[in-house]
Amino acid sequence: MSFSESSLPELTAEILRLTRLHATLAHDKNRPADARTEAFNPGQTQVPYSARVFTADEPEAAVKSSLEFWLTLGREGDAMEQELAAALGVRRSILVNSGSSANLLAVAALTSAKLPPDKRLRPGDEVITCAGGFPTTVAPIVQLGLLPVFIDNDPVSGNADCSQLEAAFRPGRTKAVMLAHALGNPFDLTAVTAFCRTHDLWLIEDNCDALGSLYSLSGKAARLTGTFGDLSTQSFYPPHHITMGEGGAVNITRDMRFKVIVESFRDWGRDCWCASGVDNTCGKRFNWQLGELPEGYDHKYIYSHLGYNLKPLDLQAAIGRVQLRRLPSFGAARRRNWQRLRTGLASLENYFEFSLPTHATAWTPDGFTWGAVKGPRADPSWFGFMLLVRGDAPFTAAQLTRHLDEKKIGNRRLFGGNLTRQPAFVQLRRDNPEAFRVVGELTGADRLMQSALFVGVFPGLTNAMLDYVIDAIGDFCRSAARTGSTPS
Repeated sequence: MSFSESSLPELTAEILRLTRLHATLAHDKNRPADARTEAFNPGQTQVPYSARVFTADEPEAAVKSSLEFWLTLGREGDAMEQELAAALGVRRSILVNSGSSANLLAVAALTSAKLPPDKRLRPGDEVITCAGGFPTTVAPIVQLGLLPVFIDNDPVSGNADCSQLEAAFRPGRTKAVMLAHALGNPFDLTAVTAFCRTHDLWLIEDNCDALGSLYSLSGKAARLTGTFGDLSTQSFYPPHHITMGEGGAVNITRDMRFKVIVESFRDWGRDCWCASGVDNTCGKRFNWQLGELPEGYDHKYIYSHLGYNLKPLDLQAAIGRVQLRRLPSFGAARRRNWQRLRTGLASLENYFEFSLPTHATAWTPDGFTWGAVKGPRADPSWFGFMLLVRGDAPFTAAQLTRHLDEKKIGNRRLFGGNLTRQPAFVQLRRDNPEAFRVVGELTGADRLMQSALFVGVFPGLTNAMLDYVIDAIGDFCRSAARTGSTPS
């Protein structure tokens, strides 16, 4: 069989047809729960805490992009950035290679000399964050010569204890707040945004676990998290709400000055804002005079920041565009699965304190109860279902995690627990006792470290899987209560 250039459309169509067939046959376990055909065998089939969820559409998009072989960010990347920004309702989204890189770029952007001198973060300036969470929410603060100030966590919501914000503030030193929405549960954006307005501070929302979560200020319409801060970040790592394999984004909510700053830090620190393969967008490529360079030095090789190379591939963006269209159904599945677990575990309140959305006062089978009638509300697109083991329970969180692992039920601790107790931060304090500051005793973060774990709610979990998780946890608790020791 011979082919010519005129055969390319036909050949491409056949490649994509076979790609879809292969994906359908090879990846049944990665389909949304209602599309899976493989039987679930309790105790034998793994129940992940999270995983990629896709159909044949995503491999087709990836293969189609690979056939074009542009590789670095291009047409697919431009489209993904526009579609993500539109979905969130922000001014601009800038793709990067991971959520951790997104956090690094968001903090780096606040150090840019392109910002007003009184707003720019400089070495030694303080950024308020919370002790319990994922390390790369905090690591960029340290890596860029800034000082993290740790406030405590509320162990029930998993989020920052915002009653400590004022105690953490130092006039002239505190310049920003950087907090994550724990397990998709929005932190108290009412308190945090008011605090930042009062003291003229930057706010970065780490939205990596919360894409699709909603929050409403008192009497206001609900908005997506990631739209309240000056900057926000996303992760598209496989366990997250949508995936590009690796990947992430920095979202610019209002101030478009950040566009060229974030892109510069992402793209080697260069001053030029031309896309890859494009020249002279500014129309004066050889007419700039910046720094101490000679006039007319090629603008594509002028660097205004000490930057990085943190771009993803165009192929990843092609996958992300398909995944982004699934976000509403994925969010609905996460909320539905969380509710099924909460209902099924309701009889175990003697053993666990269950999470509540921020501002909720109680859970009922019909939903949540709230305080003020028109007060703030949080509607999480849950990343996981947290189990906070009570202090008087006849077992520990560590014992429960081992039991679930034996039953092939995926679970995780609440990321790094109290980060100040992690080896990296213990060593940091030994090397420099003033490398970070702590407010209070961090008892909430310690409790999360000792007693919290979570199981999955992602869209690939079937009802049979969720019911198996419910039964396994219930059997474990009842056995421990009867015998006074944990089941083997």
